[in-house]
Amino acid sequence: SQPQYLIFGPVKVVAMPSPEPPAIDRDAVSRWVREHGRFVRGYLLGLVRRPDVADDLLQEVFRRAWQARDRYQEQGHERAWLLRIADNLVCDRARRQGKEQTVDEETWRQLEPAGRSPQPEERLVREESQVELRQALDQLTELQQRVLLLRYYGEMDFGQIAQVVGCPLSTALSHARRGLLALRKLMAENAS
Repeated sequence: SQPQYLIFGPVKVVAMPSPEPPAIDRDAVSRWVREHGRFVRGYLLGLVRRPDVADDLLQEVFRRAWQARDRYQEQGHERAWLLRIADNLVCDRARRQGKEQTVDEETWRQLEPAGRSPQPEERLVREESQVELRQALDQLTELQQRVLLLRYYGEMDFGQIAQVVGCPLSTALSHARRGLLALRKLMAENAS
């Protein structure tokens, strides 16, 4: 049988070698990518802060979802299931690699060759806002970050978030509230 491919955005996911799946399986996974890929990538990007790593992890999320498609029980929680896979991948990656080190712009220019075209001004303005948000997120606890990213990038309700992070509902609500209050305070301090 010919290999199957799933395509989402600029990233191509190579299907796993397996017997020819029924058309319904291909349709389900394609629908997952279409309907949930953007949210899963947003969650991953919020955690790892590197588009290349987020794209690699996104491919792995859908690869694992493809492999586990027979075990998935359709209960209307596809996004929660995919985000749980994503969350587990990020946690596994962090355990394997330890804390990532961030380098300043000058060091990065020395390590990485310059691009062929200059960055547009509007992209720089957007990136400044994203940097401020990332810096504020970095000051939150890991669980506060995960809960807020699942809520806003994953568009999940708090019951689903509690399941993904493995805590009681009241704890997820508490982390979201404290995280939002801390973010507001940090962003206000940065604005002044």
